[in-house]
Amino acid sequence: MFRHWDKKKVLQVGSILFALGVLYLGYIYFSTELPEAEDLTNLNIPESTKLYDRKGEVLFYEIYKDEKRTVVPADNIPDIMRQATLSMEDDSFYNHGAFDWRGLVRAILVDVVKGRVVQGGSTITQQLAKNTFLTPERTITRKLREAVLAVKLEQRYSKDDILNFYLNQVPYGPTIYGIESASIAYFNKPASEINLNEAATLAALPKAPSYYSPWGSHRDDLKNRKNFIVSRMKELGYVDEQQSASVPEDLPEIQPQSEMGIRAPHFAITVQEYLRDKYGEDALRTGGLKVTTTLDWEMQQIAEDAVKTNVEHNKEVAGGHNGALLAMDPKTGQILAMVGSRDYFADPEPEGCTEGVSCAFEGNFNVALQGLRQPGSSFKPFAYLTAFQNGFTPKTILWDVKTEFSVACPPNCYSPHNFDLRFRGPVTMAEGLSQSINVPSVETLYLAGLERTMDNALRFGITTFDDPNRFGLSLVLGGGEVRMVELLGAYGVLATEGTYHKPVFILKVEDSKGKVLEEYKDEGKQVVDPQYPRLINNILSSVELRSGLFTASLPLTQVPGYQVALKTGTTNDYVDAWTFGYTPNLVAGVWAGNNNRQPLGQGGTSLLAAVPMWHSFMSRALPALPVEYFNPPDPVVGNLPILNGEMIEGEYHSVLYYLGRQGDSQYPLWEAGIRAWLASNPEPTRFPKVKLGVESSVSGELNIEFMTPDNGDKVNQAFTLRAKVSSENNITAARVFLDNSPKANYSGDFGKSLTIKESMVGSGALQSRIKIEAEDEDGNSQSSEIIVFF
Repeated sequence: MFRHWDKKKVLQVGSILFALGVLYLGYIYFSTELPEAEDLTNLNIPESTKLYDRKGEVLFYEIYKDEKRTVVPADNIPDIMRQATLSMEDDSFYNHGAFDWRGLVRAILVDVVKGRVVQGGSTITQQLAKNTFLTPERTITRKLREAVLAVKLEQRYSKDDILNFYLNQVPYGPTIYGIESASIAYFNKPASEINLNEAATLAALPKAPSYYSPWGSHRDDLKNRKNFIVSRMKELGYVDEQQSASVPEDLPEIQPQSEMGIRAPHFAITVQEYLRDKYGEDALRTGGLKVTTTLDWEMQQIAEDAVKTNVEHNKEVAGGHNGALLAMDPKTGQILAMVGSRDYFADPEPEGCTEGVSCAFEGNFNVALQGLRQPGSSFKPFAYLTAFQNGFTPKTILWDVKTEFSVACPPNCYSPHNFDLRFRGPVTMAEGLSQSINVPSVETLYLAGLERTMDNALRFGITTFDDPNRFGLSLVLGGGEVRMVELLGAYGVLATEGTYHKPVFILKVEDSKGKVLEEYKDEGKQVVDPQYPRLINNILSSVELRSGLFTASLPLTQVPGYQVALKTGTTNDYVDAWTFGYTPNLVAGVWAGNNNRQPLGQGGTSLLAAVPMWHSFMSRALPALPVEYFNPPDPVVGNLPILNGEMIEGEYHSVLYYLGRQGDSQYPLWEAGIRAWLASNPEPTRFPKVKLGVESSVSGELNIEFMTPDNGDKVNQAFTLRAKVSSENNITAARVFLDNSPKANYSGDFGKSLTIKESMVGSGALQSRIKIEAEDEDGNSQSSEIIVFF
């Protein structure tokens, strides 16, 4: 319709719009009051952001609660501080008015395109106006008020006065305002005594005080920003080449952080950084956000005590200065407890060490989230799970013998050994996993496939295995690096039978008026068929299976009354010690070691350094939760004797032989290891043997059917077993076992059908295995088993 307007009408409408715009700007100008100079340091008292536990009852951190501010006269602020600030924040401060027109126009154009304020362009005067008088809302109206206040400030005060106001007002940390407080907090000296390196460091902070905090997790970013400021000062002529070159690249020495009323500090700082990244520094500082987190306060206290107590012990017996713990609800991904180090506020150790380089302990470094550490054997379950997906079974026989796995040896050799320096001969996959036997685990990774195992790891939330070319068969023994929180999430997939939940820290965020800004939503994703986690859970929760690894420490792997799955991990050089244990409703992982990767000494294995820490937490945390049991896996039967725990009589070969993979590059290496072991050890007798040409226990001629109970049923301690054995030939024998103990024996000529009925009494355990074996007149055999729960 605008095409039919004449020029007069267009001018009239334009004049009206212009007049309205002038009136609006006039309203903003005259309604925006500017207080007196003496009030500049006493305005805009921030409404702090509050972090609560998951019940909303415990306030464990109030961000920006207690402002530390000391106003100093201009004479006490060194020129290098002013110059460093100008170089970073507003290098043409003395050459423009209240605002930089070019920067402002650029910012407004971006804001108009985006429909909201997303870009700054603020001068020092504008920043002073914003930090002193205005709320943190990001709107165009507030930006205009900021500009008006900046004009009024420039009209009333000199440039020097404005810069001094700024340096006394600007935040340098969550509770640190003004250059004097910052200098004392970070360097333990007044601002008048700081050097160029320290001045540049302080000047780097106001942009995002929480993010660039010298006590936080972005020290490298702070260092880079500080060095940029020094370079910029040289370009602007504030310092010469010699002065610039004299400034070290590293940050100056930073004083330890005081506790400042913060509890659960690693968790609190993690949430603070998330809020800052999403809502901005201003909202965090003055927005009055109320944050209900996932933290379980009782569990957090148990976790902190477990880490502190056990690290003190490790420090004495193994030289381990640090530890970390994470606990999560696997059904939701909600982090219930986090301890990123032994003590967030403690000084680095040893005294005089360089943080990030030589310190065995750094309290404010969050190992649980930031650390990239080798997982040792704690990665093994995911290789075994992948092998089960490929058709292998827990009964598959592998050989624990000295084996050279590298086809390029010499010179590039790879022949791993076990932590106890002995080889066991033939073992099952279940034993290889539960007892953390290395050679069978390397063989399992090879059978599973390296790339497929890494694909599973990615689906389970582990993102650090991004380049298959970096890894080989050593991956299953911890050859890659992981983040603890991601490995915890992967164990959560096992606990939930294949559902991945991304670890989260926040349940709800509300603004100061109670408006919900965000709220937790369950976004679980099924990433693997439940059968395969069930197989892993069945192995890792078996106390009988793991007893071959744990001796005196076996009780520390259990929590009475709970079915607990557990896996440990120790790197070959004893740098990292891990334990991950879980039930269907709680997964907890612990790490013990040194920040600088100094190896643990004697007693530094996961059994001694990590398992006690894990047990200290789990034994006190689990009783607050309901008892839940893992679902048993469906029975698995392979199509070859070696996949069902049977050997061929008169011959000994690797699984590759029976799979028809004699042309495989690994085949001669595995066979050579078996030949060498047999030459110096007795013939193995622990596995049943079948003759060539005779059907093994997977023969279809014999059939065993459990009628009651069925696999996975829950029964009373006293119950009746009913089963039926049928065959094409006459049945001559049958035997019934409860947890490997003989309970009934049938012998005679039963014809082609035998009915079994036996009264059974459980052993008092949470679950039991019932096994039936049968034979016919031709020597054929069959066995079948189920699991029942009490």
